[in-house]
Amino acid sequence: MFFHFILLGVSLSFLHGFHVLSQDDSCADKPVFSPSRLVVKHGDPASATCTICQPGCNFTSPGLETSVGNHVLNGSRILWTVDRMTEWDVIPMCHYEDANATQCLSKLAVTVYKPPDNVSITFAHHTGPMLEGHQYTLQCTVQNVAPVENLTVTFYKGRTQLGQTQIENNTQKKPTNVIKTLDVTVRKDDDRVQYWCRAKLELGPEGPQPPPVVTSQHITGTVYYAPQLMSVPHLEQITVKKGDPLQLNCSAVGNPRPSYTWMLPHWPDVGGPSVHSAVHSAERCSC
Repeated sequence: MFFHFILLGVSLSFLHGFHVLSQDDSCADKPVFSPSRLVVKHGDPASATCTICQPGCNFTSPGLETSVGNHVLNGSRILWTVDRMTEWDVIPMCHYEDANATQCLSKLAVTVYKPPDNVSITFAHHTGPMLEGHQYTLQCTVQNVAPVENLTVTFYKGRTQLGQTQIENNTQKKPTNVIKTLDVTVRKDDDRVQYWCRAKLELGPEGPQPPPVVTSQHITGTVYYAPQLMSVPHLEQITVKKGDPLQLNCSAVGNPRPSYTWMLPHWPDVGGPSVHSAVHSAERCSC
């Protein structure tokens, strides 16, 4: 067994291959990690300190087992450092044996995260204009994100939040793609409204603040709806002198833009929201 002295510390790199087979839950003085939970971005450096036991305690065979990084023992503390976090599922274990040969063990909770490469939104299985009163499905695609159990996807219409969803029962540690959907029923007021979605990694107080957020592009919805009259044509009888001018208005809104047809006895059909003509006889007209 070889030891490598660095200043006052002793390198424990040889413990990479050491495997702790069991632990005794009756251990009263377990090792303590600081911080108690570590959140690190994939590719970034990381470090934590393990205090083996309380000052004055008797311990033997101290060690720290992990798949990445270096460990240095300094008195009753072990410093674990990682120059570049390249693993996704990391569980450092700090351990020792007390005076009664009881093995005491603690694990450090490590979350390795990666923000999405891209977030996009579409209407699933639909292109072109939508019809008022019909239901459509918004689809938000989040590409290459980890861990998915900390991901929250939120849908928006303009500045209004439509819905929020989280990933449940998924313990995948490595980056993966996530697709979330939301059903919406469109109204005429939704014409020309913009839809978008947001992906946020909720990593807790130990994670970056504010949490990592990536938003999608904005897509504009076109909603077709039937014409509705804005000004109601005269329903009552209008009395004018023969030969005097008469103008009638018929205004409506709709998408696509409404077309107009005036039906006047003895006159050819006339288009447009208004008609202007001289009165020659008693007639009934409609728009």
